[in-house]
Amino acid sequence: MKKLKNIPSFKNEYDEREFWAKADSSEYVNWQKSKRVAFPNLKPSTKTISLRLPESMIEEIKALANKRDVPYQSLIKIILKERIDTEYGARF
Repeated sequence: MKKLKNIPSFKNEYDEREFWAKADSSEYVNWQKSKRVAFPNLKPSTKTISLRLPESMIEEIKALANKRDVPYQSLIKIILKERIDTEYGARF
């Protein structure tokens, strides 16, 4: 087995993300010894944005959310995620 490289220290999460986006992880980690784990309580980071929508659209979204019994902001995220998945699926 080849000698693995040492994983460098990072100043912040951004630097680490940049490193792993370019690095070949097999040079740093022996994946043959890895184990599958689950993080059931891990929640993705969120960022607040300001989005201007026509009032009529907001009312339509609220009505749909009410039919599905979900908060309207959650429904917006669901709809966006479904569309993103569709778009990526069309490209690959």
